[in-house]
Amino acid sequence: MNSQNTLFEGVKHQLKIGGRTNILIFINTLVFLIIGLLTILGSLTLGSTQLALNNFTTLLFSLNTDLTQFIYTPWGLLTSIFAHFSFFHFLMNMLMLYFSGRMFEQIFDGKRLIYTYILGGIGGGIFELIAHSIFPVFQNSNIVIVGASGSIMSIFMALAFYRPNLQVNLFGILPIKIIYLAGIFFVMDMFSLASQDGTAHFAHIGGAIIGIISIKNIYSKSNLINLFQRFIESIISFFINIFGKKEPKFTIKKGGGQKVKNLSDEEYNYEMKQRQIQVDAILDKIAKSGYESLSKAEKEFLFNQSQNIK
Repeated sequence: MNSQNTLFEGVKHQLKIGGRTNILIFINTLVFLIIGLLTILGSLTLGSTQLALNNFTTLLFSLNTDLTQFIYTPWGLLTSIFAHFSFFHFLMNMLMLYFSGRMFEQIFDGKRLIYTYILGGIGGGIFELIAHSIFPVFQNSNIVIVGASGSIMSIFMALAFYRPNLQVNLFGILPIKIIYLAGIFFVMDMFSLASQDGTAHFAHIGGAIIGIISIKNIYSKSNLINLFQRFIESIISFFINIFGKKEPKFTIKKGGGQKVKNLSDEEYNYEMKQRQIQVDAILDKIAKSGYESLSKAEKEFLFNQSQNIK
């Protein structure tokens, strides 16, 4: 019992300190375990029961690229971006999500990470649907796709095009500007579009395009992610109002978690822009002189921004 409590507390602690990146990884892991459990149950049964379980798993967690089938299972646009049917696919995507998601949260924020992940994944799925509808090589084939790759490409491309000079270590040893790495990924997917290698390259391209667009006019109300966020929050508010719950007033928090004041939309946008300017200046200093060149106050500010999930 003690070890179980310790494990639970450890997971809870990681979800708390790891920001929205760890939450996304947790959701993907949970879905992977559910799929694995259903697969094991299917392998332990025979005949119609095994077939029913396999069909249920595919129906619930995959995106069917045949439009005549998709209209009956539209939820696949969302559920498929959290689902993986193989361990290697799951592991590679989660490693990429961890590194790109943590960097994304340091530059932007956790809420934007969630919306970029979801919209990038949905956009990638739509690209796959279009491609399978118009290109003869994909027609007359009932193909289903799963995986977070489109979502992760969206996050990575948003990072690369917003901070093109940011350096990352390829394979942990080779320093390279993130924009060059993004270009390599994009070109590889472009040249693989016609291949039938079991990889959803159109979903990667679609997610990448969403990511690039998502950082255009980032503080404008017409920004793609800002529009998507308002749309989702309006739906949530609609259902909250139906059930008679009042939406809490918006507050902004300092590093210690103390509530300071209610902000209007204009005040909030201004506050966000000022903080982003300060974060950009610190990241430029890191790129030029390294992390150790930061003052204690700058390190504390950067840490607080990475933990301050809005």
